[in-house]
Amino acid sequence: MTAQSAPAGTRPQPASHPALEAVHARRQQDFQLRVADAITAFAGSMTFVYLHVVAFALWMVLAENSPWPTLTLVVSLEAIFLSTFVMIGQNRQAALAEAKADHEFVEQELELKTNTELTRAIHVLTTELHRRVIGDQPAP
Repeated sequence: MTAQSAPAGTRPQPASHPALEAVHARRQQDFQLRVADAITAFAGSMTFVYLHVVAFALWMVLAENSPWPTLTLVVSLEAIFLSTFVMIGQNRQAALAEAKADHEFVEQELELKTNTELTRAIHVLTTELHRRVIGDQPAP
């Protein structure tokens, strides 16, 4: 893996897989996917957890005398939406894995073809060299 150029005084970032860069570029072009990625990133952070702990604690202590029915409704609705974003995140990971696998397959096929051509060329050259050095000799 090669490192990309980085400004002086910073650590170079490792190069991304070409297939992953293509998937990221496609995702950046779609507004809905950018929004989903931002929500998924936030929902999967400790900031999200801390915010909910504080918000629910304040709600239960200060906002309502009997917060449980409303809190249950809000938490259930939030769980429905968050599970959707979890699935979106899983779909994103699956798309990245598929793109990488497809890219690797193409690269391996190209490498196999190149190796086969090189092996054939070496065989032809070896046969020609053998003919020139040893010459045509009758079989014993």
